[in-house]
Amino acid sequence: MRKIVCSIFILGSFLLLFPSCYNDNEYDLYPFPGCDSTNVTYSQTIAPIMSANCNVCHSTAAGSGGVVTETYDGMLVIVNNGRLWTDVSWGSGADQMPKGGSKLSPCDLGKIKKWINLGSPNN
Repeated sequence: MRKIVCSIFILGSFLLLFPSCYNDNEYDLYPFPGCDSTNVTYSQTIAPIMSANCNVCHSTAAGSGGVVTETYDGMLVIVNNGRLWTDVSWGSGADQMPKGGSKLSPCDLGKIKKWINLGSPNN
């Protein structure tokens, strides 16, 4: 009987010292409040972000730096060579884009990253 009580005490102490590692705080579940990234598509999500922030310099007519962001094919080039994410997230060795502007919002960056992680579909 004494062993059982001792075992229960040790187990109870262990459970009090090491609470569950599961974390379900609101920020971890929804890191960008008001940012809907559940249905990220090229045509409805990525193209509008590029239009608002990039196409003025990176259109087929302007093509600054040989980069075109106004077409899916142009986007696929910079996704595949890693420049899209590096440059818009201002990563190491980046040409911080938009050039001379503010960094894209965390919401827009999250949408771009999700689209890339989905395989950059033309949808």
